Amino acid sequence: MKAITIIQPWATLIALNEKKLETRSWPTKYRGPLAIHAGKKIDKEACEEPDIKATLARHGYTADSLPTGGVVAITELYECWSIGTDYQSGMPLLYNGKDGGSRIVGLKEDKFGYYSPGRYAWELADVMQLPEPIPAKGQQGLWNWEGVQP
Repeated sequence: MKAITIIQPWATLIALNEKKLETRSWPTKYRGPLAIHAGKKIDKEACEEPDIKATLARHGYTADSLPTGGVVAITELYECWSIGTDYQSGMPLLYNGKDGGSRIVGLKEDKFGYYSPGRYAWELADVMQLPEPIPAKGQQGLWNWEGVQP
């Protein structure tokens, strides 16, 4: 199964099904099952952002209790969107070249990613948080995870 390493708190926000778009500087053509691996790094400053802190707290997490160094969720990588700006609202705009589809990023979701024009948003669906993280060593980019799969 393909996997991606994501630093905290974003890996947990995905596992909690609170973050449905993972922003990246690079696109991918891959679609299918994806393991979400929580890297060893925790961005403590991000954990103090009001929207992130409140969302984590609602699920019983703090910056000091986030899991690291393991797969925390399995999801489906559904789509890869290009990021632009909706000039009427000023909100990030997602668009794809396949069917001309586009949509504005929601108000909560825009706090959970880096939506600069020219970047990409990977749309995640059917997230399943694992009961316990499965220890694994992360890697950069998409990588193959051979671990125990639910």
